[in-house]
Formats: sequence, C-alpha cells, structure tokens
Amino acid sequence: MKILTSCLPSSIKSQSFWTWVALTVIVLAVAGCGGGASTTTNDNPVGAQCIPSDPSTAAECGTLYVGLTDADGEFLSYSVDVLSLTLEKADGAIVETMPGTTRINFSEYVDMTELMTVATVPPGIYVSGTITLDYSNAEVFVDAAGSAKAATVVDTDGNALTQTSLKIILPERDRLFISKGQASLLTIDFDLDASHEVDIVPTPALAKAEPFIVAEVDPVDTKDFRVRGPLIEVNETEMWYAVHVRPFHDRATDFGRMRVTVTDDTECEVNEESFKGGDCLRALDAAGQGTATVAQGTLNVGDRKFTANIVLAGSSVPGDGKDAARGTIIGRVGNEFVLRGGTVILTDAALTDANRTFFRNDIKVTVGPNTIVYKTYVTDRPLGIADRLLGIKAISPGQLATVRGNVTANDEFGVHIDATEGAVLLHVTKLTGIVNTIFPGQIDIDLHSIGRVRATAVDFNCTGLCEISTDADPDNYEVSTGNLLMASDATGQPVAAWGFPNEFGAAPWDFEGRTIIDYSNIRSALGVGWGSDATLQPFTIMDSTGLLLNNMNPDIDQRHHIKQGPVLIDLTQLDSDTLIAPRETGRKLFVIKTADSLQLYADFDDFVMALMDELNVGNAARSMYARGQYNADTNIFTAYKIFVYILEP
Repeated sequence: MKILTSCLPSSIKSQSFWTWVALTVIVLAVAGCGGGASTTTNDNPVGAQCIPSDPSTAAECGTLYVGLTDADGEFLSYSVDVLSLTLEKADGAIVETMPGTTRINFSEYVDMTELMTVATVPPGIYVSGTITLDYSNAEVFVDAAGSAKAATVVDTDGNALTQTSLKIILPERDRLFISKGQASLLTIDFDLDASHEVDIVPTPALAKAEPFIVAEVDPVDTKDFRVRGPLIEVNETEMWYAVHVRPFHDRATDFGRMRVTVTDDTECEVNEESFKGGDCLRALDAAGQGTATVAQGTLNVGDRKFTANIVLAGSSVPGDGKDAARGTIIGRVGNEFVLRGGTVILTDAALTDANRTFFRNDIKVTVGPNTIVYKTYVTDRPLGIADRLLGIKAISPGQLATVRGNVTANDEFGVHIDATEGAVLLHVTKLTGIVNTIFPGQIDIDLHSIGRVRATAVDFNCTGLCEISTDADPDNYEVSTGNLLMASDATGQPVAAWGFPNEFGAAPWDFEGRTIIDYSNIRSALGVGWGSDATLQPFTIMDSTGLLLNNMNPDIDQRHHIKQGPVLIDLTQLDSDTLIAPRETGRKLFVIKTADSLQLYADFDDFVMALMDELNVGNAARSMYARGQYNADTNIFTAYKIFVYILEP
C-alpha cells in the first residue's frame, strides 16, 4: 500500500483529555511542512557517518520517535503482532526502526498516543516505509448486541489475513528528513472503523479489512502521549528520569531510550505510595534501576520534550507485582462485581505477550475492607493525596475501572481476581444518551452506553436503596451537572458526558458529570459502502461546498449510517441527500485510497479535483467514511476527515 501525502498544516499542540490505562496507531517523530526540519528544500546530508548499531556514532545520527494511535470505534479488542517497521532512504538504503516484535491492541489507543520506539537512524531523506503485521495469533473481538464476539479479519476476497505488509510512500514535498542530532515527528493513524466492515451474524464474526492507515505530519487529532519502560536513571537537579522504551506490555525488548520531564505538579504513585514533583523523583530513585514505569503527559513538538502529568511505577503499574484487569463494571452483589470487556494482564514473566495479556468478556472481582479505591480527575489524574482514597462503596455499576490483585482462576469458567488486598482505580467514565429533561444542575437522559458497554448490559440493582424508586433507571438516568450548562433546545438530542457513577447504594443522582457535550458538538461518524462492484455515481454534486451523497443509490450495501453519539441514523431513510462539507477551521484530512496507494490532502478543493479525476476515467467508489459533526435539521455532515476507497478496473 502506498501512502502519498500533500503538505499538511504546521503547528501542533497536544492537549487532550485522557482516559487512564486506555491502550490506540502510530505516531512517528518527523519534521515537515513548515515546522521543524524542512522536507522540501534540503538535500540529502553529506558526510554523516551514523551506524545505528554502533553507539560510538550516535552523535552523527538523528532520532525518530514511533508511536501508535487509533480513532474511536466498535472493536473491543484488536490485538496483532507488529513484526517490523522499516524506512527507505532516497538512495534505496533500508533502515529497521524496531529492534524486535511487539504485540499491540489497537482498540485501546483511542484517547492517547503510545510511544512504540525511539530509533537511532542515519541522517537523510526517507521516501517510504513499510509496516508488517502478523494476524496469525490475532485476538479480535467486536460488540454484538452488548456482548463480545470473536472475529476473524479477512481481506476483500474473504481470505483470513496472516502476515501483511503495508507500504507507506511519501511524496517529494512531504518526505521524512532526518538531520544529525535532531528528533522529528510523524503521525500514522490506523482508523479501525474506517478500515473494516463487520458482519456479526456468522460465528466467528467477519471483519473485512480495507485498511486506511494515514501518515500525518501535522495530525488532525491531537492526543496525550504515553511512555512505558523500566527505569534507567533519575536526575533530581534537572527534574527528569530516563527509561528504556518498552511499549504496551513488552517485558523483554528495549525499543530505545526516552527522557521524561517531571514538574512540581506531576503526580506519582510508586509501589502504591503517592508522591508529587521532586518527591516523585526521589521515590523513583529509591525504587532503583529496572523499576517498571508508565507516564502520561504531553509532547512539545518544538522543544522535543515530553512532560509527565502522572507517573506510575513499581507495583503500581498494572501487571507488575499484581495481576490486573481493566473494563466496565456491569453489576455488583455485596463485595463482588463483574468487569465486562476486560483486558487481563498477568504478572507471570515466563508467559509470552499473547498469553500474558488477553481479552475476556467477563471478569469476576472480589474486594474487601483492605482494598484501596481511588478516583481520577477528568484528565485522569489522581486527586490530591488526602482526598483520593475512597471506600469500596465508590465501586458502582457503569464505572470504568482498573483492578490490581491476584488471578485465582483462569479457565473455561472464566477469570476471577481477588483484590481484597489489592486496589481499584476508578477512571473517568464516558456515557452517551438522549436528553429527556433539563433541570438546574441536572439532566435526565435515556442512557444508551456507559463505559465501554451498552446500557442494556448493566445491572443497576441496588445502586440506590435496592428499590425501583431509587435504583438507577437507564431509561431516565439522572446526571448531576453542577454549574455545567446545557442548551435549552437539547431535549430529545444526543448527549455525551464524562464523570463518575454515584456511590453504590447512594442513587439518586446516578452519575456525577464533570464534562458535558451536547448534540451541537458531539462527534459523529458517517459510513457508506457500495458493494463489491462499487458505484460510478456515489455523489450527485462534487464541488468546493462539499460532496452531496446520493442516498438513494441502488448500489448501497449494508453500511449506510451516521452514528451521532448513541444515535444510529439510516442514510437511506432520510428525506434528502446528505451534504458532506469540510469544516471551515482547524486541521483537516482527506484521503483517496486505491488498491496500492493512499493519497492524503489537506486542501478540500485538491481532494475534490483528484476524486473527480478518478471517477471521470471510469473508476468506481467502493466505500466512504467520514468523521465530524452532523446537523439533523440541515442534513449536513461537517467533516474534518473523509476517506474514499476507489476501485480500479
């Protein structure tokens, strides 16, 4: 697969809200298009004698950061092995950026970017790259009516994928320029929803892959950054520590070295004790070299500086010292609750990554008086040390949580974790629904989803006084909004909120909303397919105002919906054709995919002209996917990303 990119806008500032231990596809450090090192006017450097395998030549080399990210979607798990990521220079030389294989779960990187490797590479102009994925031992699950269902990833001919290589070719004005002593940044995003059509009827389900993997010099979506790895050293004077990068849950291979800056506001948990600022560094130093760490924060592209908001280390890292699991609580009885859609992380270092980290639909957890329970802020940072510890009453259905304890059962009957001497971290939880009523300080909604599950999967029994009149009612779920304001016309419209379910047994209210987004700003996705034969007339109008979708096209297949928060809108049932228009401000990305190429545009007019050229020569449109906001009153979808797959004869 070739990926061709036109010059994207410059300037990136990464600041997005974070969901704790969430696991998303690739951010590479690169320069381009008016920011950092130029990729348009510099010739290949001469005289640099960098040999990546020889540390003594490191001063003659450049640095390339590689990370992973994904867009929001319906996959509960999408774990595959990444075998290789190579870069090709203009002179044909090939450079491998990964020292070994690593296993990743793309579905868990929606709200962040994970640093995958820090590669030492020779200076020069790089014109292409190739990523190789292995699906032989893939673990893919999709949502099927509220439960997880295993899926097989197949190609467009229905053949199960095994090893597959995707080639990324950069055009001349967007080539990757690596200079001596400098770091660079490029973002590559694997949009799972845009890349697959899922059929949940067969068993296993089938996920037909048409990969949209885009390379962005200036990413449209900016996210927090996460860095994992064992501790190398601590510098208290300059307020940083360094780690060997080991992405995801890799325990064996070092993927480069990264420095993590700590500020006075950085909060840490080291071996289940809380610290802040300089005390954090002293605790890390005392923990010693090799201590496991996970840091979340922001990457300043201009300064090439990663600053941590929060750091976990030692036994506070899930899967280090204690087994761990993350999922949504779907019900509680006494001191037992069930996590659904959970990723289990075992401490057994003798297991392979595929066997040590795995997905389970339901996980039973037991807690007790000695279980440590604490919440996070909206940004997923712990509360102040004095206020963050809670009792087990805070554990309530609907809550997204990470559990640390000991797996006492892992067999055909399921997984059980004993957390009576462990900990439960309550993450900021997202819910979606339709607004029923707006009151001062409260909205009541028809709840559609909470955490990562549908509302119908959650048992809200005893969230109040174990009575119908007090227990949370998903048909009229009460969200405390405090001073947050809702538009007066939001009744009957989609809504999304982030916060925490109320304590178990304390409803009503049912949920403490800390961030509320009404229908006017809620992110939506539009997907349409035209079958294996594609269509010659996907749009009735294509111009600078947008693409007017032919909603009544007889070639439309099973994909023909807009997902607006919790609402699924059938395009074929609308009264008029839908206009897909580019948003007026902010960064945008438009993509045309063919069988062996993927071309990116930042300018909508350029995109439209290229799309018209493809269709005018007799090529057909196979599918389209867009992300943005939808206005049901005007039937206009305002997009910041549009993907179109063109089928050539």
